[in-house]
Amino acid sequence: MILGLHHVGIAVEDLEAATERYRRTLGIEPSHRERIEDQGVDEVLFDVGDSSIQLLGALGPDTPVGTFLGTRGPGLHHVAYAVDDVAASLERLHEEGVRLVDPVPRRGSRGTTIAFVHPGGMDGVLVELVQTG
Repeated sequence: MILGLHHVGIAVEDLEAATERYRRTLGIEPSHRERIEDQGVDEVLFDVGDSSIQLLGALGPDTPVGTFLGTRGPGLHHVAYAVDDVAASLERLHEEGVRLVDPVPRRGSRGTTIAFVHPGGMDGVLVELVQTG
């Protein structure tokens, strides 16, 4: 089911400052920037090998990332795994009794198909499943 690590999502208070900090201190350049209105985030991606670091800035305090920042502060938000079929992965997880955030796939950035698995079903870690293409 898992093809590899797709990205690590990090919630940040100030997306511009965090982007500059990652660029300057880690010596990497942003590879993609996108606003995803229906998820309430602005994202900046840094490609690192075969995966990415995703910085997430909330579009408001009532968005999922805004709520996360308000309760937990900045830091690791989720771990994303590449899969070949998000719908089939969700079906398998549902059959296993794993709690899902998204019962059906939805659109992600860069033309991907995504779904989130609830942290309660994954040892406290929010997991994103990502299908490219």
